[in-house]
Amino acid sequence: MKQKLTIEKLNAEAKAFCIAESKIKNSFLFGVTDGKAVGTHIEHKFQEQLNLKYDTTIGSSAIGIDLPAKNIMTDIKVTSIKQPQSSCPFKDAKQKIFGLGYNLLVFVYEKVDDPKTKTATLDFISCSFISKERTADYTTTFRLREMVKDKANKEDIVAYLNDKNIPADEITLELLAEQILKSPPTQGYLTISNALQWRLQYQRVVTLSEGVSGISKVIDKVTK
Repeated sequence: MKQKLTIEKLNAEAKAFCIAESKIKNSFLFGVTDGKAVGTHIEHKFQEQLNLKYDTTIGSSAIGIDLPAKNIMTDIKVTSIKQPQSSCPFKDAKQKIFGLGYNLLVFVYEKVDDPKTKTATLDFISCSFISKERTADYTTTFRLREMVKDKANKEDIVAYLNDKNIPADEITLELLAEQILKSPPTQGYLTISNALQWRLQYQRVVTLSEGVSGISKVIDKVTK
């Protein structure tokens, strides 16, 4: 009988996966420079590992996130250490301020090709679980929290959101400002760039050395 997947078990599986995969020499990844192809390969392989052992839902592009079960609600991201970033669907402007609405499991690899054996090794040098409460934009949330602390009013908040080109109309920005004043956002740890899709950058999480509630360093060869 398959086990029920929990966040703790997800993190444990991610750690075991990173350690095992870092030892494998892949002939089919040799010379591959398409990060999306590498990422898709890793995502599917990790999902298959989970599916073999656990009773959980594996998502699809139609569902939107990779592990949509209510107790997990986690999207898997795989990225190179050269530029640790990825994209995700844009739902609304609130995501940049109050978070994406789901957790992230971020695998960061360094790919090394060996011309002698014509194989590639993916050394997973970082893997982090980021709870949904920490998935907002770092700078935006930092500044907004400061503004609320400094007794900013609704007009101040709207002006700041306009200045930062938050993708929303004036009515939505006013509603956002009211929500921010009523319930200031939690400090986020991603860098989120405006685009047709959100562009998520993870450098701050990868190099994070202090403990932060809501961020678990599953594998960390960067700051140690």
